[in-house]
Amino acid sequence: MMNTIRMAIIGAGVWGETHAAIFREHPCAEPVAICDMNRPKAEALAQKYGIARVFGSVDELLGWGEFDAVSIVTPDHLHGDIAVACANAGKHMLIEKPLATNREDVMRILEAVKRNNVRAMVDLHNRWSPPFAAAHDAVQRGELGTLRNAYFRLNDIKWVATDMLPWASKSSIMWFLGSHSFDTLQWVFGDKAKRVYTVSNRGVLDALGVPTDDVFLTTIEFEHGGIAQMENGWITPNANPCVNDIKCNLCGDNGMIAIDASNHNLIQFYSDDKVTVPDIIVRNTVHGYVKGFAYESIRSFVDRLASGQPFIVSMEDAANTSLAILSMFESAKTRMPVELEPIRFEETV
Repeated sequence: MMNTIRMAIIGAGVWGETHAAIFREHPCAEPVAICDMNRPKAEALAQKYGIARVFGSVDELLGWGEFDAVSIVTPDHLHGDIAVACANAGKHMLIEKPLATNREDVMRILEAVKRNNVRAMVDLHNRWSPPFAAAHDAVQRGELGTLRNAYFRLNDIKWVATDMLPWASKSSIMWFLGSHSFDTLQWVFGDKAKRVYTVSNRGVLDALGVPTDDVFLTTIEFEHGGIAQMENGWITPNANPCVNDIKCNLCGDNGMIAIDASNHNLIQFYSDDKVTVPDIIVRNTVHGYVKGFAYESIRSFVDRLASGQPFIVSMEDAANTSLAILSMFESAKTRMPVELEPIRFEETV
């Protein structure tokens, strides 16, 4: 059992601020350092949350080293070198999804985590979404019988690619949302995927000055016979009431579960110009405290690092998610199914 965990944060963007807020609230954590190449941005975040140390590079942060664990909250494609360096420095890690965006980085991170005997978790936070957690538990209890097929739609509005993420052109909707989709499906099925077949198209975001694919549709076959269809895109019109368009159906021998996690009817704001559906499920605040399932995964990392319990997202699952998405890119390019070879990884607890 650990005492108060001294947390460092690499990345002073919107989600880095989320980590800072949660660590400040958590009784077992203390945010002690913030690191970002944009030092003024890091200084502003440090001042807001009472963080004593600010660093402009990962090397400077690790050279100081007075912390126990680190949140890596950088753009998707920058995780590899940072995670390996932090593991080599003996730091436990919470890595924002995905684990990495190429096979070499995935394997390098796993090797560094194992060799340095550190603990790591990837923030695939849809496992904390109440409807999906309830669905997972129902499947595990056998209430649907054998799970036969599923459909999972997780899309974003155009604004996410054009305005929210300055690095969208260097990534993909498959890393940004597909990683959540695939991880949720393999978690709910309780099975490894063995084959994927993906098609994609592009043009809408290209015309808006963001050179990246628009939409991916993927068929997934699992080792024990289940099949799933996964839809991920970020060209939903900006007038959609919610940033996310997320729907899921799960069908088994004895029943079906239907989830619509985007268009809730709990609260709406109306004006003469528009209707707004506030986010009260994924991430919001109540009486000044951060609430929502996208925050619970970060809290869970601290809880389980402090208690020594296994993380809810294993490194094996996170690694296989990244490798599966790489296979989906290959399939989309060749327009042919791709066989998967899931890896095994023994956790350090």
